[in-house]
Amino acid sequence: MKDDTFIKLEGYIEDITFRNEENGYTVFSVSSKGKETVCVGTVQGVYAGQFAEVSGSYVTHPVYGRQLSVSSLKLKEPHSREAFLRFVTGGAIPGIKKRNGTKIADRFGDDSYRVLLEEPELLAKEIKGISLNKAYEFQRILIENKQFNDVIIFLQGYGIGTALAKNIYKHFGEDIYGIIKENPYRLAEEVSGIGFKTADDIVKRSGLNVSLEYRSRAAVIYTLERAAAEGNTYLPLDTLQKNTEFLLGCVLPDFEMLIADLSIEGKIVARASEDEKARIYIPSFFYMEKNVAGKLVSLNAVPDALFSGEEILRQLERIEEETGLEPDEIQREAVLNAVSAGVAVITGGPGTGKTTVINSIIKIFLTGGLKVKLAAPTGRAAKRMTQACNLEAATIHRLLGYSPAFGDEKDKIATKEEGAFEYNEYNHLPADVVIVDEMSMTDIWLMNSLLSALAPGTRLILTGDADQLPSVGAGNVFSDIIESEAFKVIRLEKIFRQAAESDIVSNAHLINKGEKVDLSKKSKDFLFIKRDTDEKIISAIFTLVKEKLPEYVDAPREEIQILTPSRGARVGVERLNVIMQNLLNPPSPDKREKEYRGTLYREGDKVMQIKNDYNLEWQREDSDGTMRSGTGVFNGDTGIIKKISFFTESVFVLFDDGRQVEYGFDELHELEQAYAITIHKAQGSEYPAVVIPMYPAPRMLMNRKLLYTAVTRAKKCVCLVGLPESFEQMAGNIYDIKRYSSLSMMIRELSGGI
Repeated sequence: MKDDTFIKLEGYIEDITFRNEENGYTVFSVSSKGKETVCVGTVQGVYAGQFAEVSGSYVTHPVYGRQLSVSSLKLKEPHSREAFLRFVTGGAIPGIKKRNGTKIADRFGDDSYRVLLEEPELLAKEIKGISLNKAYEFQRILIENKQFNDVIIFLQGYGIGTALAKNIYKHFGEDIYGIIKENPYRLAEEVSGIGFKTADDIVKRSGLNVSLEYRSRAAVIYTLERAAAEGNTYLPLDTLQKNTEFLLGCVLPDFEMLIADLSIEGKIVARASEDEKARIYIPSFFYMEKNVAGKLVSLNAVPDALFSGEEILRQLERIEEETGLEPDEIQREAVLNAVSAGVAVITGGPGTGKTTVINSIIKIFLTGGLKVKLAAPTGRAAKRMTQACNLEAATIHRLLGYSPAFGDEKDKIATKEEGAFEYNEYNHLPADVVIVDEMSMTDIWLMNSLLSALAPGTRLILTGDADQLPSVGAGNVFSDIIESEAFKVIRLEKIFRQAAESDIVSNAHLINKGEKVDLSKKSKDFLFIKRDTDEKIISAIFTLVKEKLPEYVDAPREEIQILTPSRGARVGVERLNVIMQNLLNPPSPDKREKEYRGTLYREGDKVMQIKNDYNLEWQREDSDGTMRSGTGVFNGDTGIIKKISFFTESVFVLFDDGRQVEYGFDELHELEQAYAITIHKAQGSEYPAVVIPMYPAPRMLMNRKLLYTAVTRAKKCVCLVGLPESFEQMAGNIYDIKRYSSLSMMIRELSGGI
């Protein structure tokens, strides 16, 4: 509970109870007028013994009681003997022990701080035990601490939080004062985490008259970064100009000159397209696409023949005898091509036999003594691949040996010094064959990381469904590889008899082909329940998830997934999660709750990780009782909140694969409720049953590809609830947001296809 009364007090910092070195969150006590106050807030460079002016409002912590939530803190220089002694003995200057601090205070009295700051040579001259080098070191630490705190306070005046201020100071040092006055947009260009809008806000707050050139440069970079966040690896020049001018609210007559200047400086890369229109890239995306194209063409060079065509066919006959499976001619051709090619692509919808083909390929390679590695972009997809192939599959991140010690996702391109993965261009993955499933989900950064880790001669087999949604990250990797026509591509289209008995499979293919689906058919696994209002739709969804489907598909309620096209509609993710939380996991005296940034987290809630966090630690108990630990929780991982602790200020989540993760309260922005999730978030996952509301939403979201992806997430049952006309609208809408990517073009150029 918060008391809005604003408080300001001055006093000595007596004790530091807790400090998070990464974000500066600190719990400390201040002694003022004989009274001690516990303070909490994000502050930097604070030590016991410093004299400070603290401002904020009181809050009541459920465990620790009344505390002052700090909104600002200003440190005062210790200009008295007593203040100086408190300052140096509290740890503000590492290396000055109490004995030396007392000697300095005894000799220089109230002038001690000034001497330390301005005349350190006097310390060496008059204080026994302090050398000249040590005195200068004390001065350096004091100056750096003072500069840092001054910068923090300065930047807070522009609305910049401590964490970002720390990054800014690390990059610019004291030069930041001049940069803010001359060109705040340099922050957006050079510091990770600072965007154009933050720099623009600084300009508005300060009333500075910054030149249009500086603002335009930052706007171009920001526009390209936003385009990448929407899946594009580049923008055509005219599109970039239009979007940049819209952002700025003005026309830029010298736009091509601006682009030329940024290109010369290496801030962007400009290249001519096949149609002579310029393509403008953020440099990292240009070089990633170029590297991926080069590696693919190189891997596709005719490999050493492991088996003759006759031997492959004999192997297939042996596999057929062992398994009783009889592949058709297209499947046999897929196996033959995949085993003999350097790079092969296998694509097909549900029920077309991809798993049968992959298993045959694996058996043939293992018979030849080759080391085969299986991978998929997500944990759920890797788990499915493991079960289907009877060989362990890993996420691409785990396959490549990601470790926080190697770098950060933001580095984007791995280097020898700070690469994100253990296996990279300098340390190749020990594998003869790599098979990657769910390729439609793989973005250009992840594909570049994978290919960089493959040694020359490694065979690469890419599988997936090209008709599903593209990756959330930038690029159109799978579609571009197929479109380039530079590699063996096998399209599996025949639906096998057993799969054809499923209306999920047959209707998914009808949706994909644009053919009519009979919603009135009494089906065992594809049900349409008509409801004509959002409230009736939600009521039916609740009944299905809680009562009907768990028993029907023989699965726990937590495994039944609601999928919806949108976040904000009447039956979108945000509203559904609030309602389903109250219905499926209602409040109880036995369940602790924590509200964070407008979201209520309750013990028993189903939650999802919404960003890749390579540093989160996890533990898991294996079937033999062995406890394993590691790092990394990824976008789309789902689990249940098992415990909320106000003592440790933590939320404990048990994920579907058995990993247990502890989140600090300040890390809850990485989690959101997952009773309902967007169809995009469900990519690569499979659920016993899915429930999909059919209700009007923005046209761009009500499209065929999204519907096809949603339906194919179900293993045993699909339930669509709502308006038949919304289903027809979605199935008939072939609208697909255009993604700008040039991988296909680069592959063709390198392979001689142009």
